[in-house]
Amino acid sequence: IFTLPLAEDSIKNTVDVSDSLNARYCMSNIAQAIKEVYGEGQGSKRTLDIDSDKQIRVSVSDSYISCSVKLKSNSNKQIKESFKSNLKKTSITLNEGKNAIIVEWPVGSENMLIYKK
Repeated sequence: IFTLPLAEDSIKNTVDVSDSLNARYCMSNIAQAIKEVYGEGQGSKRTLDIDSDKQIRVSVSDSYISCSVKLKSNSNKQIKESFKSNLKKTSITLNEGKNAIIVEWPVGSENMLIYKK
């Protein structure tokens, strides 16, 4: 009687962990590219190929990126990666599957850019 609900909860928890890890991996890769471009200064650019299991809306500011992962319990888990940059506040959406993300600091520009290719 109790095994089916326990198995169902276990599967939900496993999916939640997998979704959270995928989102954290995406955020970590983007944050690393931002740190590298900021560190190298004007004229630097990074192109990232990110494979996402789900659509993720990424909020961008000058000091962090974040996203929210919907859990099976209908609650949300916030994932945040911090860094130093001169990005302006924006957002990008990672689609399910392959995404090409560009992080660059154009020569002569005060601000870095982040966008989808």
